[in-house]
Amino acid sequence: MNNRFGATIIGIVGVLLLLSMSAFTVDQRQRALVFQLGEIRDVVEEPGLHFKWPLIQNVRYFDTRIQTWDDPEPQSFITAENKPVLVDAFVKWRIVDVKKYYVSVSLGGGDETAAARRITQTVTGVLREEFGKRTVHDVVSGERHEIMNTVRDKVDQDVRSLGVQVVDVRLKRVDLPQEVSADVYRRMESERKRVASKLRSDGSAEAEAIRADADKQREIIIAQAYRTAQRVQGEGDAKAASTYAKAFKENPEFYSFYRSLEAYRAAFKNKSDVMVLDPNSEFFKYFRNPGRGGK
Repeated sequence: MNNRFGATIIGIVGVLLLLSMSAFTVDQRQRALVFQLGEIRDVVEEPGLHFKWPLIQNVRYFDTRIQTWDDPEPQSFITAENKPVLVDAFVKWRIVDVKKYYVSVSLGGGDETAAARRITQTVTGVLREEFGKRTVHDVVSGERHEIMNTVRDKVDQDVRSLGVQVVDVRLKRVDLPQEVSADVYRRMESERKRVASKLRSDGSAEAEAIRADADKQREIIIAQAYRTAQRVQGEGDAKAASTYAKAFKENPEFYSFYRSLEAYRAAFKNKSDVMVLDPNSEFFKYFRNPGRGGK
C-alpha cells in the first residue's frame, strides 16, 4: 500500500515536472523562437501560455520594443565645402522579424550588439554621404529635417534584411570643431560689422536728406509767411494811410492835434528822459495855445 502511494506521488511529481518543462509564457513585449536540437521549429508571436516538447525543445526570447542606439562619441564628417563637422545622432529601432533577425545577426547567434554595430555602420555611411552633398548652413539648420528623413529611409531599407525596422533617426547636435568655429565666428563678426557699417552709412545719408528737405521746407514756409506778412502789413499801412488822409481832409486841425498827442506820448514815455528844446518851437504849439494849435 505504501509502495503504491509512493509511486503515485512520484508519478504526479513527474507529470507536474514534465508540464512545467513543457509550458512557457510569452510576454506581449516579446517574441519567442522554439528550437529543437538547435534548429528553429516555431516562431511564437502571440502572447500568452504555450507548450513545447520537454528536453528536446528549448525557447529563446527576443524583446520587440523600440530600442535606442546612441553613439557615445560624435562622428566627424566633411561637408560640400570641405569643412569638418561633429555630428551626434541616435537611432530608434526594433525587431520586426525574429527568425530573420536571429539567422542574420552575428552568424545566427542573434546578438543584439551585432545588430547595433550593423546599424551604426549603416548610419555612419549614410550620414557621410548626405553631409558630403551639403554646406555647413544646410546641415546646421537649412536641411536638417530632410537629412534625418533621408537617413532614416536609407538605413531602414538596408537593415530590413536583418529583420529590423528603423523607426526614427535624430541629429542631437551638429557642431563645428573648435578651430573651425573660431574662424567662422571671426567671419561672422566681420560680416556683421560690414552690415552694421552699411546700415549706419545708409542711415546717415537718409538723415542728411531728411534734414536738407526739412531745411528747404522751413525756408519756403518762412519766405511764404514773410511775403504774406509784408502783404498784410502793406495792406494795413495803405488802409491806415487812407484813413488818416480821409480824417485829415475832414478835419485837418483835429488830425494835427491827434498827431501831436501821439508825438508827446512817444517823447514823454520814460520819466528819466531829458529833452532840450526851444519853448517857442513848433513841437510845443498846443501847450502854448491848446485851443488854436498855437495860433
